Amino acid sequence: MASLRKKDRSPFWFACFTLPDGTRTQRSTGATDRRTAARIANEFEDAANEAASGRFVESRARKAIANIYALANVDTLSSSTAGDFLDSWLKRKELEAGEKTHAKYASVVDQFKNHLGGKTSRDISNITAADIIKFRDTLAGRVTAGTVNVAVKILRSAFAQARRDGLVDVNEAERVTLLKRRDRFERRPFTIDELKRILEVADGEWRGMILFGLYTGQRLGDIATLTWENLDLHRAELRLVTAKTGRRQAIPLAPPLFRFIESLPAGDTPDAPLFPRTYATAQRHKHAGNLSNQFYGILVAAGMAQKKSHKAEPEKGKGRSAKREQNDVSFHSLRHTATSLLKSAGVGEAIAMEFVGHDSRSVSRQYTHIDTESLKQAAAKLPDITK
Repeated sequence: MASLRKKDRSPFWFACFTLPDGTRTQRSTGATDRRTAARIANEFEDAANEAASGRFVESRARKAIANIYALANVDTLSSSTAGDFLDSWLKRKELEAGEKTHAKYASVVDQFKNHLGGKTSRDISNITAADIIKFRDTLAGRVTAGTVNVAVKILRSAFAQARRDGLVDVNEAERVTLLKRRDRFERRPFTIDELKRILEVADGEWRGMILFGLYTGQRLGDIATLTWENLDLHRAELRLVTAKTGRRQAIPLAPPLFRFIESLPAGDTPDAPLFPRTYATAQRHKHAGNLSNQFYGILVAAGMAQKKSHKAEPEKGKGRSAKREQNDVSFHSLRHTATSLLKSAGVGEAIAMEFVGHDSRSVSRQYTHIDTESLKQAAAKLPDITK
């Protein structure tokens, strides 16, 4: 049975009890009150007895520590399983991040939980840097270093919250180094001839999507979800709030794009989508991955990309688990093309950045406002690729 003793120069009572190997030991209870110290000493003794019998599982250890903490403190000890914490953190982020950013967080959390397997039911404090390193290295076999580093940074953010919540003492993800981006990949702009080839093979909706991408510089997901309400035809402007950054944009419609819009059948209601099929796809999948694949098919048809194979070829390292091969052009290249064409036409960098909605700290420091007339003049300088 556990007993108590006092030591010189310490205000706390010490518990004396027997360890699983039969030896006697002494541990400070951290309590100055004898009655509280006695109850803590009994918890020590009970835990040691269960360990000796082989019944001291992880859940019992957490409970014993929580009981001791509760006896010595007014508050209870906070705890959470890794799976529960990550789910709750993701829920918090839903209120803080944009829809696309939150979708990226959710994807990383799901992949990390799948990697942990049974460890998701353990306390968050049991997740170590070694677990995260293994996850990082597994990802590195399938995706680029940049994508891997984004995943690590997301986990750093999650574990930083766990530390602020008092669930862990150390942010284990901070101990995981990022990969060197030797495979850094840059998309290039399209040439005018390439744009014309793409338009030749694109169907009606995709032809419109491509024109919007080129003449407004907006992202695929934002264009796919445009409605007639986003258009102010009287002022010849596109108005939207970007999903990625929440930035409000008012973009003058270049003459070729305006002519295309005039050729479309008007929607029955203001909230009718400009591109019904792509709109439905974007709403169904909640991200632009499926639409990106459709655009890739257009690139293949235009002779600008190789057809993808989903067949596994282990001897070549191919298949769904292999790292994706990247094409040097994608729908996002239209954004780069818009910027490039504006600069080539003599439009200043600040105006070009404002036009496509590119957030640049250096530009923001020098320019507080770009007037509408400057943006309209920039739109008018874009070449007509529909001829």
